[in-house]
Amino acid sequence: MHLNTFSIVAYDPDEKAWGVAVASKFLAAGAVVNWAQANAGAVATQSYAKVSFGADGLKMMADGMSATETLTALLADDPGREQRQVGLVDREGHVAAHTGKNCHEWAGHRIGEGFTVQGNILTGSDVLESMSDAYTAAKGELADRLVAALLAGSAAGGDKRGKQAAAVLVVCENGGYGGDNDRYIDLRVDDDETPIRKLRQLLDSHHLFFGIPKKEDRMRIDTEIASELQRIMMKQGYWSGEVDGSWDAISQQAFWTLIGNENLEERWNMDKDPSHIDRVALEYLRRRFG
Repeated sequence: MHLNTFSIVAYDPDEKAWGVAVASKFLAAGAVVNWAQANAGAVATQSYAKVSFGADGLKMMADGMSATETLTALLADDPGREQRQVGLVDREGHVAAHTGKNCHEWAGHRIGEGFTVQGNILTGSDVLESMSDAYTAAKGELADRLVAALLAGSAAGGDKRGKQAAAVLVVCENGGYGGDNDRYIDLRVDDDETPIRKLRQLLDSHHLFFGIPKKEDRMRIDTEIASELQRIMMKQGYWSGEVDGSWDAISQQAFWTLIGNENLEERWNMDKDPSHIDRVALEYLRRRFG
């Protein structure tokens, strides 16, 4: 099956994170294209994609091979190399890319500092130029910049057949949920009319539920905020006492139950600092229950 798409692979030395993002008119493209491993690198394999390039490429880079050496080795024994498109970034942030001469037009790649963008069956070369510019200019975490590149590529024309799927994968050592894996972000939109927009929404949700609260967002739960939270809890059935602004142990226990049901434990913890609330969590609760 011909996997036509546009993608980006990148390394962020400050985050020590490797990532890959993809968009395509292809069901569940992220399950095929996106490969990454902490302290090894990232791979995007597409256009009559050879899926084994993902696992094999990561193993080679984990063993110390550069992106260029890995790409050469992957293509050497592949009789279908001229139909393949591959982008790689290694553990040091060096990149390599290949666009076979038999990839369907428009097809190509662009290499930048610590990243490469590639695509086929695109509306034109401006898709990749827009992706490169957007990634370089974007702010935020690596995942935010990767998705910014996808949004820019789509705005510039993207896959000329249309839209269906998008995904972003970012890894860093012990960065995954629970701290015992490297899968920091692994979000996929497998079938949607506006997949990149939906992916951006999912990424915002990831930041909300799993992001580390910032010190500047800590707010003391004063009488006014306590009363507001008691009213929210009463409305949702967590609180049956008087709304008096008293942030006592009973109020905190009821709020902890609400926090647990909303998966906001990273932003308010009764055992760590019950007297403060994260501004992001408070604004979320206001939007959801206000």
